[in-house]
Amino acid sequence: MIDLGISKMALIGAVALIVIGPEKLPRVARTVGTLLGKAQRYVNDVKAEVNRSMELDELRKMKESVESAARDVEQSVRTGAADFEKQWSAGLNDTDALAAPVEPTFPEYRHPKKKWRLKQGATPQWYKARNGVRTRALSGAARVARYRPKKFD
Repeated sequence: MIDLGISKMALIGAVALIVIGPEKLPRVARTVGTLLGKAQRYVNDVKAEVNRSMELDELRKMKESVESAARDVEQSVRTGAADFEKQWSAGLNDTDALAAPVEPTFPEYRHPKKKWRLKQGATPQWYKARNGVRTRALSGAARVARYRPKKFD
């Protein structure tokens, strides 16, 4: 890397002032600054693109590994289901076919709230009055009449 200290920067500035001249130096400095900014943005864009492509490759590899794992699980489930069906069909042949079917039992319905008939969160009237909570709705005409500026005669 280039080591640019204060003394080297001052020397470069003095040489630029002599070579370019004091009239053109601000314009040249602005141009150099914009070019350096564009170069930095370009380098940052290239770095970001490389990072995105690396992450994309990693995601593709991860996707392939997840898909292969899913295929393995699916295959094992299918073989297990086939074995279960064989055992089930063999078990039905062994048991008595005249056995009474079992009725499914369902749990009794309960409302999600225990005391749902009781009013929850009732705020006392004195609290509403103290804090200015409106307890009644005003119609449009009543609101206009209430907040209309008073005329002085």
